[in-house]
Amino acid sequence: MIRAGRTAVGRRELAAALGMAWSAFDRTKPHTVAGFPAPVSSEGSLVLLWDLEQVAAYRDGGPQPALPEGEDDGDLLDRREAAALLEVKPRSIDSYKTDPRLASHVVVVSGVEHWPRAAVRAYDAARGTVAGPQGRPRGSGDMVPRDLLPGRIAELLDANPAVTAAHAVDVLGVSTSAAQKHLQQERAARIAARMRAEPGLDAEQAADRLGYPPAVRRTALRAAQDLYDTP
Repeated sequence: MIRAGRTAVGRRELAAALGMAWSAFDRTKPHTVAGFPAPVSSEGSLVLLWDLEQVAAYRDGGPQPALPEGEDDGDLLDRREAAALLEVKPRSIDSYKTDPRLASHVVVVSGVEHWPRAAVRAYDAARGTVAGPQGRPRGSGDMVPRDLLPGRIAELLDANPAVTAAHAVDVLGVSTSAAQKHLQQERAARIAARMRAEPGLDAEQAADRLGYPPAVRRTALRAAQDLYDTP
């Protein structure tokens, strides 16, 4: 969770906080070094988040400030943590989150939805009363702004090359078609980049090197070849 009064960052913001270009960060993965601050995202999260104060202290060589203990109404809970507080499965949050009592409090951090502990508790206390339509309305807008979506998709692929469109829909709140489109485009771009970096590599081999399983890479291969062939 993101503790009250603290700021959390994802991989790209983490690179900026460390003063590194994204390409260098992606290559060296400094967050995997022993002693680096542990992520504050919930266990099993594909999009990892770090406490910015701890990162800054690590960068500057100082002692890492401890995270606050206990529970604070201002703590920001992700989907899994909100589900645990409500004693439901995470999938249930996908329905609950459009209720105005939660939707009006959502905070998106690096593409990951969070809700203040106080809002989740209030929702729990009021469950069973009518507060508006349930479920994601047909035709409703995407949760992540369109200009930010490519970066969020890139972070999902950084975390898990085999990420599915269904998971992108769950995490980012976008439509299935948008998730499929952007995943295909990002995979194609990465395959083409790997082919250029390793002459002689074909698209299938590049996809293998990148860890893309056949089920999620088929639609990206032709687009990648077109990108590679384009001067």
